[in-house]
Amino acid sequence: MVPPTTDHEASSSATGTRRRRFLTYVAAAPMLTVAGKYVMEGEAAAAATPVAGQLPLPPVSGLMDFGDIMEIASAPTMALMKLEFTADNKVRFELPRLESGQGLNTAVVMMLAEELGARTQDIMVELSDARPELLFNQFTAASSSVRTFWKPLRQMAATARSRLVTAAAKKWGVSANGLVTQGTGVVGPGGRKATFAELAKDAAKVLAPSVPATPKDSKDFKVLGKGHTRADATDIVTGKARYVSDLKIPNSVVAVVVRPPSLRGEVASYDDSAIRGKSGFKGTAEISSGVAVCAEYTWQAMELAKQLKVTWKDGPITDKSSADIQEELAGMAGSLDDSISDDDGDEIDEGFDFAFVSHAPMEVNYAVADVKDGSAEVWVPAQSPQVAQKDIAAKIGVLDVKVHVTRAGGSFGRHLFHDAAIEAAEVSQAIGKPVKLMWTRNDDTRHGRMRPASHHRIKASYRSGKVRSWTHKMASVATDFNHGIGDLITSTAVESGIGKLPAAQLYFNLTQSVPYEFGTTTISLNDLSLEGVHTGSWRSVHSATFRTAEDLVVNEIAEKAGSDPAEFRLENAKTERAKTVLQRVMKEGKWGRSMPQGHAQGISMHEEFKSVAACLVEINAVDPKKPRVTKAVIVVDAGLPLNPRGIEAQMMGGLTDAISTVLQAGIHIDNGAVREGSYGDFMWARQRHTPPELQIHVLPATTDEPGGVGELGVPVCAGAVATAYARATGTKPRSFPVNY
Repeated sequence: MVPPTTDHEASSSATGTRRRRFLTYVAAAPMLTVAGKYVMEGEAAAAATPVAGQLPLPPVSGLMDFGDIMEIASAPTMALMKLEFTADNKVRFELPRLESGQGLNTAVVMMLAEELGARTQDIMVELSDARPELLFNQFTAASSSVRTFWKPLRQMAATARSRLVTAAAKKWGVSANGLVTQGTGVVGPGGRKATFAELAKDAAKVLAPSVPATPKDSKDFKVLGKGHTRADATDIVTGKARYVSDLKIPNSVVAVVVRPPSLRGEVASYDDSAIRGKSGFKGTAEISSGVAVCAEYTWQAMELAKQLKVTWKDGPITDKSSADIQEELAGMAGSLDDSISDDDGDEIDEGFDFAFVSHAPMEVNYAVADVKDGSAEVWVPAQSPQVAQKDIAAKIGVLDVKVHVTRAGGSFGRHLFHDAAIEAAEVSQAIGKPVKLMWTRNDDTRHGRMRPASHHRIKASYRSGKVRSWTHKMASVATDFNHGIGDLITSTAVESGIGKLPAAQLYFNLTQSVPYEFGTTTISLNDLSLEGVHTGSWRSVHSATFRTAEDLVVNEIAEKAGSDPAEFRLENAKTERAKTVLQRVMKEGKWGRSMPQGHAQGISMHEEFKSVAACLVEINAVDPKKPRVTKAVIVVDAGLPLNPRGIEAQMMGGLTDAISTVLQAGIHIDNGAVREGSYGDFMWARQRHTPPELQIHVLPATTDEPGGVGELGVPVCAGAVATAYARATGTKPRSFPVNY
């Protein structure tokens, strides 16, 4: 692949605190410890007061999004965050989020280094254990982590800097105004320098700093806004980075679980006599999800599991297959006869099906548990560790549960649930030993969480090239929000006055919108409760399918109106930011250039998480069964871009997810059982499917705060790939992935 071209510049912009303020305090200690309290006034809450239970106009997401909800929810316990300055001149921060490859640790390092005047290599970010006292401030979801930490974390660092500078000024008997921090130390007149470690004790005693504790203006940034390699890149490629499977626990056994052939099937009986006494065998245990086979080593456990004899009870949906589910969803989306229409105009009314999709992170599910003496200690990569703590306690009947959060090798929403941790605790309790429990790839594909199947029904009326009304009904197998985020959404949303709705409905309202001036616009979600299917939030949740369906309809309206699809989007885009990214991607991607038969360009624009992006792709679909994206150009306006290289990485990943799920990767359910099992038949994009030419342009700052980017790339790229395929093949695809 040709390396992506990028725009790394980040222009200055005002960083006014508007109506938000921060309070900080220092706890005296042998080393300096700074904690911060973040107080958020009623800014967002006062934004809108729609009628409870109804969709407001404009949509909720135009006034308040899920990132705002996360910011409100996390604010009360920001006081419990702290920076520690250690004797070896390091700065330590415990991060109450999960690092799963998205580069969050790097962003945190950059923010702290910027405000402190420290070297990035001197910042140590460690993942926090489950801390119930943090309440809603320990969830990793919805591209919100950088946004929630942006102000409070920088304020804590600025407070620490002011105290360190004051301590140095007192030590040297000089004015604090002439001192600066750099290189993890304070520098004064004549080249004097003292490290943070040397000043920490005195700084801890400073209650009234001599210099303001004000975060820097973006025009003064030296670290933020520049492209930085991941802070943990060397550790990852050299094997120094530790994952849960790397843990060495004395006297532990390895466990794998023999699972039912059908979704949510149950054990009727099992016979382990054939494997008892075999090499490595350490025992079996029936648990809630199957039968665990324990051995000395992983391979032994896997081989022994193949020989275990289990009789199963069928799961609850053995009478259903994918086609049945899609038919039911289409029925739920229903007729759009009651939607607003233009009697004198033309109409388009179309339906779109999207298959189940596995999260398929590179690292398989893994957890370690040690249950003994009325307590449990668990190690697991968890996006919601407090909920893991609660769920484990409920499952094994033990109140004293400690959850250690480990880094994850990918997640995409998968680690919002902690199935492996619950199972490991069950097995450990049953056999009386520490357990290292691993899911195989087949386990996670067939019994893990999935993006729900969905059906989208869109009706639009248009006249003289203008859309007069737009109705989009989404029917989806219900997304399981029982991972704590649902409680966060509903409790905070009600307090904020945006209505009393179920979590899925509120999340939908907080994230989805139509970014074009399409007259009277109505969007809605209807969930199908389908017992037996394990669902979960998959990267971008509703947005990828929502945007794909809408982009195809936009193209078809443009074609019927005799308009160019890119120009049509540009003419109807609601915001200047949207128009800017569209214009830039059209220019960089050479929109409208002549293409051979079977080749075409596609384009999309998407706004979410206070960011906006446009994507242009070129596709070779001469063989519609083997399409190949040959070029992709992505333009991103992320508000205030903190690490352009990190944003590039997110867009690359989003593009790969889009290529996969639009063209070839989907899950089939056959009589209540998942057909696919691994990367061998769950056709995720390989290197040969990625475009030889890729450009990613990260725009200079357009706002004074960063937007979210972790999920932005999936919907915008999915829309572009789908429209390119439709134009190249001359078809109107209605079922995805197209080669399913």
